[in-house]
Amino acid sequence: MSSLLLLLFLFLPFLIITPALTLEFRYHDNSEIEQYLLQINASNPDITHLYSIGRSVRGQQLWVLAVGRSPRRHTVGIPEFKYVANMHGNEVLGRVLLLQLIDELVHSYRDNETWASQLLNSTRIHILPTMNPDGFDDAGTHCQYSQGRFNYNGVDLNRNFPDAFAGLRRQQQVDEEKREVRAVIGWLRTESFVLSANLHGGALVASYPYDNSNSGSELVGGASVTPDNDVFIHLAKVYSHSHGSMHRGERCDDSASFLNGITNGYQWYPLAGGMQDYNYVWAQCLELTLEVSCCKFPPVRELPALWTQNRGALLAFIHQVHLGVKGRVFDSSGVPVQNAVVEVKGRRNMCPFRTDRHGEYYRLLLPGNYSFTVTYPGHEVLTETLSVPYGPSLYSAMKHDFLLQRTPTNPTQTNLTQSNPSQTNPTPTCNYTLHAEGGGAITRPTWTGVVVALWFVAALRSVTD
Repeated sequence: MSSLLLLLFLFLPFLIITPALTLEFRYHDNSEIEQYLLQINASNPDITHLYSIGRSVRGQQLWVLAVGRSPRRHTVGIPEFKYVANMHGNEVLGRVLLLQLIDELVHSYRDNETWASQLLNSTRIHILPTMNPDGFDDAGTHCQYSQGRFNYNGVDLNRNFPDAFAGLRRQQQVDEEKREVRAVIGWLRTESFVLSANLHGGALVASYPYDNSNSGSELVGGASVTPDNDVFIHLAKVYSHSHGSMHRGERCDDSASFLNGITNGYQWYPLAGGMQDYNYVWAQCLELTLEVSCCKFPPVRELPALWTQNRGALLAFIHQVHLGVKGRVFDSSGVPVQNAVVEVKGRRNMCPFRTDRHGEYYRLLLPGNYSFTVTYPGHEVLTETLSVPYGPSLYSAMKHDFLLQRTPTNPTQTNLTQSNPSQTNPTPTCNYTLHAEGGGAITRPTWTGVVVALWFVAALRSVTD
């Protein structure tokens, strides 16, 4: 008993300051979010991994929680998905929704709910609750007009990503003032994300790329249309129709109404330097911008109802990462190859989709027949037609590997136009280099009272048992 009392005396202060795992419906400040993420990770190390992609201008960590059966690193065949919230510091509902989503995923998995087990066993989900913690610190609570939108240097983070339509100079200008933008770009180079959404406020609509245009062939009927427009429309409708009211297209006080609750970004209003266009063009990740509330800073009393409206949509959207087809490209020796171009006929992307460091490719496609062309230096161009079913209901896209054959004549000659993205389209500077091993472990968590308290609970049990 004396040992028990000693432990209690030493570690009682940590227990007092450690927040409970019960997640309240309120606005948590940045330090509270950090402590919650530390705690949920320490309590569930088998299915969660906490890492930072960098720091804000004021030095606050940009924490990401990865959730899945292998949370620390990528698993071949398991697609990478991400949610990002609060890139505009005064648009705050997304912070609440993503914390509630973490809570829902972890506790449903622990309760052995079938859907949660299937989702976490087949998907690695990355959640960044706040991309702009400095802006949140300064945010006012007015529904539409308040400070806090920008980062600490006065930068609008959703206007300062490289832009494929703005010329080469704009594509390369990501300086220190845009530290959070740089962090996300670095993050995209460590993981092969397949599907993503960023959460905003001030309207109620699912917006899809492109956000910008240079009045070229992409401009169709007032919309700036991507080669994957059919998939984007489907993804936007999945969210809006799974939402409690978004699909009705009801207008907010100062915004237009939206048919089916969706819109092409450019058709709504042109936007240069947006994050969703950058994800699609440079990171081959299909991303939506989700405007999840008319009020940018909803009253606390409304948060439970807003979570109820968005819960099903957030989960349904994650499922869509299993659309289409996935697999690997192997060279003539049976070795998976990086940077093989995997193109779908009729979908000529600015930056052609390529295999990652594991030789993997993922193409989100609606059910149908598609002609694939695969090119890799020193090998014959391979063309195959695939019949693609609907994958989300089975928690897996169709799996198909491509086996290449070496060119029988001069192996150094190949179709350079197809293997070199800068030759395919001279507008964007396509850079497919993926950096250090995925997992985003740029900054490790500082283990404070959370882990100490959990250690104390375990020690207490050992003494009392």
